[in-house]
Amino acid sequence: MEKTLVILKPSCVQRTLIGEVISRFEKKGLRLAGIKMILLNDTILNEHYAHLKDKPFFQRVKDSMQICPVILQCWEGIDAAKVVRTLIGVTNGRDAAAGTIRGDFSVSAQENIVHASDSAESAKIELKRFFRDDEIFDYKLSTLANLYASDEI
Repeated sequence: MEKTLVILKPSCVQRTLIGEVISRFEKKGLRLAGIKMILLNDTILNEHYAHLKDKPFFQRVKDSMQICPVILQCWEGIDAAKVVRTLIGVTNGRDAAAGTIRGDFSVSAQENIVHASDSAESAKIELKRFFRDDEIFDYKLSTLANLYASDEI
């Protein structure tokens, strides 16, 4: 099964949407493999958002991500990164489809509730950035047979 990273951003935490967002992933059938709350610092944000370092909004993104603690999660499932990206919707909440997390809870490109790995490859790198190996758990969901066909698992 594939694993992916999800970060519930300060916009999610401050608006008390944590349970609502997590329940969307659970209802879809993804398995929560790791979760923790941390306060991000400049060092980790510089690494995580290195691809944005030359953008004029880079500092604004970092400032926003340090308003309060975030909730880091590792979700698992077949094509987990793709499934999560579909559930959250496009980056700009104003453009995100109704029914997606961003489409239902965001009207901003930045304060868009959640970060998610954009691919399985990115997820491996990002999960190692935020989780130690002993913070990600492997266990079997009793509902697994009701989530996938027998030849999918």
